[in-house]
Amino acid sequence: MSTQAERRAAGLDVMRTLGNVADPERSAASMERRNGHLGTFAMDHVLGNLWSRPQLSRRDRSLIVVAYLATQGAGDELAAHVAGALNHGLSRDEVREIINQVAGYGGFPMAMHATRIVDEVFARIDGVDRLPAKEPGPRLDDDARYANAADVLSTLFAGRAASDPAEARANIMGALGGVGELAFDFAFGELWSRPQLSRRDRSMVTVAILAFLRCSEELAVHIPGALNHGVTRTEVEEIMVQLTVYGGFPRAVEGYRCAQAAFAKIDARAAK
Repeated sequence: MSTQAERRAAGLDVMRTLGNVADPERSAASMERRNGHLGTFAMDHVLGNLWSRPQLSRRDRSLIVVAYLATQGAGDELAAHVAGALNHGLSRDEVREIINQVAGYGGFPMAMHATRIVDEVFARIDGVDRLPAKEPGPRLDDDARYANAADVLSTLFAGRAASDPAEARANIMGALGGVGELAFDFAFGELWSRPQLSRRDRSMVTVAILAFLRCSEELAVHIPGALNHGVTRTEVEEIMVQLTVYGGFPRAVEGYRCAQAAFAKIDARAAK
């Protein structure tokens, strides 16, 4: 628990780092003049309460908030938080890789929209009208993709997936048909195997996207996978806490329940 004055002080400190604001008190007053009660809530609850919780670092909160905002197509908010993510220690490559993960789990249209916003932010920071041309992605043949996918599945499922790529691919295709084929070849074989984000961070981003989209069955797979990739139970729960503001309480409640169900299943298996 904290007093309102303590929450306001914490909110001003988050505003200072998130927005690189030299005079956060002046910026807070401006926010309240423009937005009234909503501005007060943003300062004292969103920044002073939620963003100040110790269960996630500010860097990790930026990681998942960029994922939330890109998935919902919130352009203006995404632009502000991309800049904030850099202030909180994420690299440009990591920000771009969050958007790549959105392509797989939130859809290419949202990812393409978000990419344009990210480019605008980076160009504005650099003081240029247009960024230099980007390097294309690696053009992998099937053997390389299949090997990558099998390796990703071995860590995501903690050794419970088939180690042989052909067998692993056949298993997922047997369960999901063409969807499984593309999941194996692209999502796991290309997207998840990229080194620009750690698997721990990819799992956090993926859980955040799935919670926002209310994909409970997929969360049942990816929450244990996140634990296998080094995310703690407290961090998984905090992804849902962060969702209360960026996706609303109904999504956060569903996501939290999915997390508790996944934890209970893991504990029941361990007790046998």
